[in-house]
Amino acid sequence: MTRTEEIIRATLELAAENGIKGVSMSQIADKVGIKAPSLYNHFRSKDDIIKEMYRSLRERAVAESNAGTPDYSKLTDKSTEEILLGSVAAYLGIVQKHDMLLFFKVLYSERSANPVAASIIVEETERMIRAAKNMFYALAVHGKIKNENVDMAAMTFSLTIHSLIDYRMDMLTAGTVDGFEEDGDPVPKNIRDFVRWFGHQFGGEQ
Repeated sequence: MTRTEEIIRATLELAAENGIKGVSMSQIADKVGIKAPSLYNHFRSKDDIIKEMYRSLRERAVAESNAGTPDYSKLTDKSTEEILLGSVAAYLGIVQKHDMLLFFKVLYSERSANPVAASIIVEETERMIRAAKNMFYALAVHGKIKNENVDMAAMTFSLTIHSLIDYRMDMLTAGTVDGFEEDGDPVPKNIRDFVRWFGHQFGGEQ
């Protein structure tokens, strides 16, 4: 593990216990086992650590879940619903990676008052919207979704999925559920129900 990775790990563990606001650079340095001035040789501020944490954790989660850019031309034998469910399951595979989930739980608890936490949530949401638009244009080309206002359809789909994931995250924090999996399926039932409805409403050739 590199020094940068040690700093990120220490910061994540401290933030999970005390929240981002409750973590100081000196606490991070102590947990890593270095002097505070040495920490500044790696990062200028705690905000910079949080931003790098998002980048590195997300990159690792994507690699570990094999959630690269899908080839939609190979999905022509699947229904719209199957394709959409597959995309949601792939995204949840990223979110559910232990460190990524821990990181998001910290961000979600502080985004209303912490500009850095809020900016990362905004960036993640915009990633979802861009990915949805790319997918929907590909599906429209292959007749899997109606070629009518594709941008709005993609926006509606991605923001609804985002909200349902938010809801599940709140349930996790509240302790009313143990994870995202439900009824033996990696995608929660309310998300599956929405995808089924959406596919019926906006699907093209099935």
